[in-house]
Amino acid sequence: MALEDLMAARYEKLEALLDAGINPYPYKFEPNAHTTTIKAEFDKINPEEEKKDAVFKLAGRIISRRDFGKLAFMILDDGKGRLQIVARKGETSEKAMEMLKKYIDVGDIIGIEGYVFKTKKGELSLMIKELVILSKSLRPLPEKWHGLEDREEKYRHRYVDLIVNPESRKVFEKKAKIFKIIRDIMEEKDFLEMDIPIMQPVYGGAYAAPFKTYSNAWKRDLFLSISPELYLKKLLVGGFERVYALTKAFRNEDVDRTHNPEFTTFEAYAAYWDYNDIMNLTEEIFERVALELYDSTIITYGDKEIDLSRPWKRLPMKQALKELGDVDVDKLSDDEIKALLKEHEIDMPYYNRGLAISELFEELCEDKLIQPTFITDHPKETTPLCKLHREDPALVERFELYINGVEMVNAYSELNDPLLQRKLFEEQEAERAKHTDEYQPNDRDFLEALEYGMPPAGGLGIGIDRLVMLMTNRQSIRDVIPFPQLRPSKEEKHEGESKEANKS
Repeated sequence: MALEDLMAARYEKLEALLDAGINPYPYKFEPNAHTTTIKAEFDKINPEEEKKDAVFKLAGRIISRRDFGKLAFMILDDGKGRLQIVARKGETSEKAMEMLKKYIDVGDIIGIEGYVFKTKKGELSLMIKELVILSKSLRPLPEKWHGLEDREEKYRHRYVDLIVNPESRKVFEKKAKIFKIIRDIMEEKDFLEMDIPIMQPVYGGAYAAPFKTYSNAWKRDLFLSISPELYLKKLLVGGFERVYALTKAFRNEDVDRTHNPEFTTFEAYAAYWDYNDIMNLTEEIFERVALELYDSTIITYGDKEIDLSRPWKRLPMKQALKELGDVDVDKLSDDEIKALLKEHEIDMPYYNRGLAISELFEELCEDKLIQPTFITDHPKETTPLCKLHREDPALVERFELYINGVEMVNAYSELNDPLLQRKLFEEQEAERAKHTDEYQPNDRDFLEALEYGMPPAGGLGIGIDRLVMLMTNRQSIRDVIPFPQLRPSKEEKHEGESKEANKS
């Protein structure tokens, strides 16, 4: 039957409910239990055993239904879990039986009252005594909602995905728990959670192109935050010793398996720490998340087992190129490095030795880093916000954490020398003018803040969505973002074309 016909039948039932004086969208219902509490309490009762002395009220959505004349079996999903509910003539009130027969469809949200029993086959169930409709569903649930062909539809209509796929719901429940675990750790270590502006007059804190907007009130351009870094550092200047933010970031970049233009980031800054302290904190966060989610430091991702138990391997970037890429960049001239870039089809807008080394590392080494590995001591050109390495001024005290070939963390010993910071900003500003707006603009207010004095500090950035991917065994970042950015649908494209045609 066509969708239009199915919906028409439901509209007829809606009109029939109204004609019968029944509100299909009442104001309130008060459940006294959930499916999970009923299962926990009664799962061990015997087949055909009944518990008529305990009356339970449940609310939820009907996911499936089978009718056998005077008997009906349904599955109720209340957001916590699923439970079989049963209506039987003689046990269920006549009013409830009439509701089921005339008005109720799969997808409707109902409230029920009844008692627990087990079927002859051992299925824990609830016998319906009374039933009320709480929300009439006018659009039927899809019969098939799985497979690659439906993936775009799952993301576009996430609410349907959450209804029919309990596993999707569990991903977001775990994501919420990960937020709580991180906040618990930070509170234990005396960090304060701070909020930072999403719209900023100057974007900074990362190598990324921004989204641009405009303020009618101030008559100026503003940019969506690409990172909370500079604002959190200003709080260090202001006297806070340990601060963090769990917030949204926006980067106007391509979409792929690990990138979404809007994502959740966690950044933390601790005065008097360096990147070694931050490595220790990173290990603790990942290990504890795994332990609290799974009671184990060993997790499965795809076809691999990842061991998150501390300590993790620490490998300087140039050493990683030697060991994993069979390239000793210190023995190569610029021309030889350019030849390697060409050999591996690595395009750069212009040649810079430090950035070229970083690009070669990404191409030759990243996919080989399966178990947790800190890649340390990057070329200084990779960031203007990091302290120069205390033993080699051609490098910076920066690390990235790689797990299963994916960058999970970026962290520094933070630069707090205002004169050097100004020089590096000016250099990047010049490159930005010549090549790309991904470079950090010259943030004069941040430089002024540094001139008041910022304590030595360690900073940490974790891509929360990638962490959730790892911890829930999901292969795409869009699987762990409830409403990811998507290409325009056919309807949206058509509307956009119509608007453009009207303008012309």
